[in-house]
Amino acid sequence: MGNSSEFQKAVKLVINTVSFDKDSTVQVFEATIRVLGSLLSAHRIITDSKQPFGDMTIKDYDNELLHMAHDLAVRLLPAFENTKTGIPYPRVNLKTGVPPDSNNETCTAGAGSLLVEFGILSRLLGDSTFEWVARRAVKALWNLRSNDTGLLGNVVNIQTGRWVGKQSGLGAGLDSFYEYLLKSYILFGEKEDLEMFNAAYQSIQNYLRRGREACNEGEGDPPLYVNVNMFSGQLMNTWIDSLQAFFPGLQVLIGDVEDAICLHAFYYAIWKRYGALPERYNWQLQAPDVLFYPLRPELVESTYLLYQATKNPFYLHVGMDILQSLEKYTKVKCGYATLHHVIDKSKEDRMESFFLSETCKYLYLLFDEENPVHKSGTRYMFTTEGHIVSVDKLLRESPWKEFFSEEGEQDQEGKPMHRPRSHEVKVINSSSNVSCFFPGRFACGGREVTVSFRVLTEINGTRRLDHLKSVIECSHRGRQSVGKSAGVAGTIVTPRPKQAGGEGGHGHPPGGMQLALGTLRGSQPSRFLPPPQHFSSPVVLLGCVHQKPEGKGVC
Repeated sequence: MGNSSEFQKAVKLVINTVSFDKDSTVQVFEATIRVLGSLLSAHRIITDSKQPFGDMTIKDYDNELLHMAHDLAVRLLPAFENTKTGIPYPRVNLKTGVPPDSNNETCTAGAGSLLVEFGILSRLLGDSTFEWVARRAVKALWNLRSNDTGLLGNVVNIQTGRWVGKQSGLGAGLDSFYEYLLKSYILFGEKEDLEMFNAAYQSIQNYLRRGREACNEGEGDPPLYVNVNMFSGQLMNTWIDSLQAFFPGLQVLIGDVEDAICLHAFYYAIWKRYGALPERYNWQLQAPDVLFYPLRPELVESTYLLYQATKNPFYLHVGMDILQSLEKYTKVKCGYATLHHVIDKSKEDRMESFFLSETCKYLYLLFDEENPVHKSGTRYMFTTEGHIVSVDKLLRESPWKEFFSEEGEQDQEGKPMHRPRSHEVKVINSSSNVSCFFPGRFACGGREVTVSFRVLTEINGTRRLDHLKSVIECSHRGRQSVGKSAGVAGTIVTPRPKQAGGEGGHGHPPGGMQLALGTLRGSQPSRFLPPPQHFSSPVVLLGCVHQKPEGKGVC
């Protein structure tokens, strides 16, 4: 909206009051798209040299939102540990990691829609850890698709890779998985993302689409996308859910505008009937199956994108109709309320954050044709939670590209691309944050202790390890030999002394440990620790040493 004073006020409020160091269990997917995405989007707006929305800069801004995004992502990383498929746990405690009683089942969208936010973070930090785990999850899900139909199910066991939910559709459990295959390609330019999307889109057309072939001509019912069995392609039920209304917008992005127009008209007809979209609608009975409407944005999003593609004023009328319905049926004293029942219009005391970040935003942009989003000359993409990201070269630079490649792939010159084995380290030159993501075992003082190391970061020249699972119970007064290793050299160091009236340096937990890792396949520690380095099998570390007073020289 160009309101710089409110934006600056909000950013400062977040910087000064928000902390993720809380004993709170969150959904990895929701925390990523709502919180991580908004932090990254706001950071990019602040640091954009062009400032198309007015002066959104923050005085003395020192990348605080980016650091907060990094902190949150580090706290989400345990979800990717101890999973045999690489598909993450659905929930994680921000302080303690994956809860002991955690569910081994997750939905495809929840596990496979993290790549945009994690990829942006990795590329801004120069640290592939986050993109790597998110991309690994996408590939794991993709490799589990049906050999016969090419379809995926909606719920999977993260340990066995078996499909618990075999329903394949465009709504809950799968929607944003397809969306992020395409948007990852748009943002990062990785060819394999587009190839996966194109293959998925073809399977959707082959098995989910019902009705006449052409949108506006021919015999039969207008096109509709239904829920089918992922293995057989057979119809599983006769309902669709409101989340599927996002799909016309996705079709606009790939240029399938004709089909998008037709599908959008179907959802708009339902809205016209009830003044809202019921959560589930039975297309055979032509009646709602699930009656609540939590102010979802999907129909508004598709309306906005279709107007951008066609400039047909019909979509302005659709937007006005939606806006008037929201004002009439959902507005209350302190906000806008979820409709408990789309027929009797009873309400719930709840307003989801996506109402502001998406529903209102897309409505505003629909009518604001002169908005810098449309006029600045910069190309923008919206995340699945409506957070704006500029599409530019910075996010297309991936120095770790070959680390993501599959065995047998070729580079642009046709040369074979080497894929590191699980025991190898991929070294990337970078001057920014350092990350190590691996489990570790070592012996100290004659007693072996297993520790799960998370992420080693570098802040102001000081390296630290965030969020150890357990403290090493042995003396770190001076150097100790810890036996022979599998070719890994490194050091364990204690944190800096606790400051008066505060915790250890840079917010490191008191009593925690720090790790500085040297080189793989070498007997001598490296003088410089190049990030990032990944291990998928246990390693043994050499040498326990005390922290040097100045906090430097640990490698």
